[in-house]
Amino acid sequence: MSETVTISTLDGTNSFSAYIARPEGEPKSAIVVIQEIFGVNAGIRRKCDKLAEDGYLAIAPDLFWPLEPGIELDPDIEPEFQKALQLFEKFDQDQGVRDIEVTIKYARDLTTSGKVGAVGYCLGGRLAYMTASRTDVDATVGYYAVGVDNLLREKHAIANPLMLHIPTEDGFVDKDTQQAMHDGLDDHPKVTLHDYEGLDHGFATEFGKRRDDEAAQLADRRTAEFFAEHLS
Repeated sequence: MSETVTISTLDGTNSFSAYIARPEGEPKSAIVVIQEIFGVNAGIRRKCDKLAEDGYLAIAPDLFWPLEPGIELDPDIEPEFQKALQLFEKFDQDQGVRDIEVTIKYARDLTTSGKVGAVGYCLGGRLAYMTASRTDVDATVGYYAVGVDNLLREKHAIANPLMLHIPTEDGFVDKDTQQAMHDGLDDHPKVTLHDYEGLDHGFATEFGKRRDDEAAQLADRRTAEFFAEHLS
């Protein structure tokens, strides 16, 4: 079962929508699904639906609400891809993390365990890292996170498990950035990095030409095992 809900911002002055997918029975825990630069589109909703099939309450907040509420874009359509890049440039990432934080608080009250994880993709992968360092989230996963090298100063604040999936031929994350991620995080007791040789950005998308089935299934299996361990 799915629905769209409204969540108040942390300061109570605004609100934003979030897509929720619920499992058949009582959710054992919740997972916040953090969007790419394309909004809460069909692919992100499908991520939520699949997590609900695994027994989680999954919720995807509309983080682009200050720019264009309800925006949904297709990365395979060039004008929409370009618009997504423009929105990314205007997006306030600190505000985005605050919206994720209040979504975590919202989701805690809807579960039996009170545990909440987060998983993000692309921009959402970067925000997942920021969420791990700035909130009380219980476990976090980031797929093809961008710009983590300039967030390594926050690594000491990561108190709960974090997993990052890194495609080695990511067109948005160059080799130097990947090496900086490994140099900065390989010895962190709470962080696990997985490399995917020869893969590009977006390999685990649900729909579209970017997807690589074999790698996506491997990464998703690792993610499922990670959440089963840390959110049960």
